[in-house]
Amino acid sequence: MQYARTEIGHRELSLIHRLSAHDLTLRYENRTVSESLSVAIPDHGFTVIIGPNASGKSTLLKALSRLIAPSAGQVLLDGKSLKDLPSQMVARQLGLLPQTATAPPGITVFDLVARGRFPHQSFFRQWSEADREAVERALQATRIMPLADRLVDELSGGQRQRVWIAMLLAQDTPLLLLDEPTTYLDITHQIELLDLLSDLNTKGRLIVAVLHDLNQACRYASHLIAMKDGAILAQGAPAEIVTERLLLDVFGLRAKIIPDPVAGTPLVVPMRQNF
Repeated sequence: MQYARTEIGHRELSLIHRLSAHDLTLRYENRTVSESLSVAIPDHGFTVIIGPNASGKSTLLKALSRLIAPSAGQVLLDGKSLKDLPSQMVARQLGLLPQTATAPPGITVFDLVARGRFPHQSFFRQWSEADREAVERALQATRIMPLADRLVDELSGGQRQRVWIAMLLAQDTPLLLLDEPTTYLDITHQIELLDLLSDLNTKGRLIVAVLHDLNQACRYASHLIAMKDGAILAQGAPAEIVTERLLLDVFGLRAKIIPDPVAGTPLVVPMRQNF
């Protein structure tokens, strides 16, 4: 069943959207995750990818960030093939927070966040006051300035997650891709992070995130992409595509949709499931 999906040609993808993909085949060794997958990420939007486990959400995000190479098709950044662009140029435009990240042993919070400034440095331009200011802004935005001198190894899972997000913010790119950024965070820090991403989006950053919480996705996203079995089943504004039928088709979830009393966005109320 199609919901709000629009087929867009290759030329239109490259002309309209900063970040897009055309006819992707995505594989891990001999396992194919997606075939003939095309998507155009709305400029200036807050796009959230939703779907059940193993639906291809993270794989799509990795392809959009050049973390994995498509077996066929191509990802376009500003109309140019992502694989052909210099790595440092890509890193100045596109920042990625992967689902799992490992810090070097014995590194402090400040030094790890400072690594987000590497794309802005060169042989002729080393560490500068602008770099320090960018790191401090990132530490303040994620509320971890008091942890700046602590070893990352000593932090809780939620604190470490905020350190990785700070490193991404310090990179200071116009496009931010985040794979399950609320992992390990308690509810307060989840909302703080999503509020921060929403504010960044309002100020011009393009945001793409994978989220599992459907109600958070509906409240914060301007554009949803619903995936299942490596394919995009529906995409559009939450109010346009989030229906009881979509939840049943994508997640196998019986639920009612009511207006969120605070935001007015769709609120998913699960029903008792009959097995």
